[in-house]
Amino acid sequence: MSGTVPATPVRRSGRVVALGGGHGLHVTLSALRRVVDDLTGVVTVADNGGSSGRLRDEFGILPPGDLRMALAALCSDDDWGQTWAKVLQHRFSSDGELGGHAVGNILITALWELLGENVLGLEWVARLLAAEGRVLPMSDVPLDIEADVRGLDPDDPDGVSLVRGQADVAVTPGTIQAIRLVPEHMPANPEAVKAVTEAEWVFLGPGSWYTSVLPHLMLDGLREAIVGTQGRIVVVLNLPGSEGETSGYSSIDLLAVLFDRAPDLRIHTVLADRESVEHGQVGADLLAAVVASAGSELVLEELCMDDGSPRHDPIKLAAACARIIERV
Repeated sequence: MSGTVPATPVRRSGRVVALGGGHGLHVTLSALRRVVDDLTGVVTVADNGGSSGRLRDEFGILPPGDLRMALAALCSDDDWGQTWAKVLQHRFSSDGELGGHAVGNILITALWELLGENVLGLEWVARLLAAEGRVLPMSDVPLDIEADVRGLDPDDPDGVSLVRGQADVAVTPGTIQAIRLVPEHMPANPEAVKAVTEAEWVFLGPGSWYTSVLPHLMLDGLREAIVGTQGRIVVVLNLPGSEGETSGYSSIDLLAVLFDRAPDLRIHTVLADRESVEHGQVGADLLAAVVASAGSELVLEELCMDDGSPRHDPIKLAAACARIIERV
């Protein structure tokens, strides 16, 4: 494939929701803000590591980090947007109490303390940034993730251990057998449910499959909204090469995990990087057959960064998403 960067598509009208967290949702929102004029990011709230974990423990709030990254992704490409994106993402470098904290996490925490309302605080940050879209937490309750993981003990390779906390589950070298949200049966954020219900397109992935993508299908209310939405669902598959919770997974393995969690999920399109699939473990024909058996369509596009790193290029992803939406 050539390294030609596709032209940035012209924005079109339509309500679009992207679900996920962390770097995966960041790249999806960075792409989709270039494609549509009504965009909402719905973000996981189970992060317990780093700056987010510290603020969560100290103030009893939602972990702000993934919400911050989603807001930064919605900043425009002009000087205002890019300056504020850098400010949000900037981390203090010191040995003191502020060391390691991201500026955006502090800003979100301050607004939550002042206003006492999660969505309203995020909306004020979005207004400051002139964000091209809105960001919502999937729940107003801070959640944890726990997983049953096989193979962590070298003396007992078939033994299953309990791993708790998003930060630890995300990097586990074992094989995840089951995963849960804690506490169970917590309510979804009503605005997030409404956004998914009314969406014309719903994007899932890429990202940490167990800790950023699947949680949306594990939360009461939100799962029903995703399964029942009349919007067309697009699943964006991960690029190979990521370590941790899905290390060694093929594209078919990722879909199998998704179908196992939500067998009634109606997926319109599965989007994957062409070169990764054609030279991967399963090949394009087998993946297309699996996708077709689920009543979906496989779309292969050039999505990878030109430097060869296992990261999606937001400009290429934007062009691919635009073509998917335009074809309907």
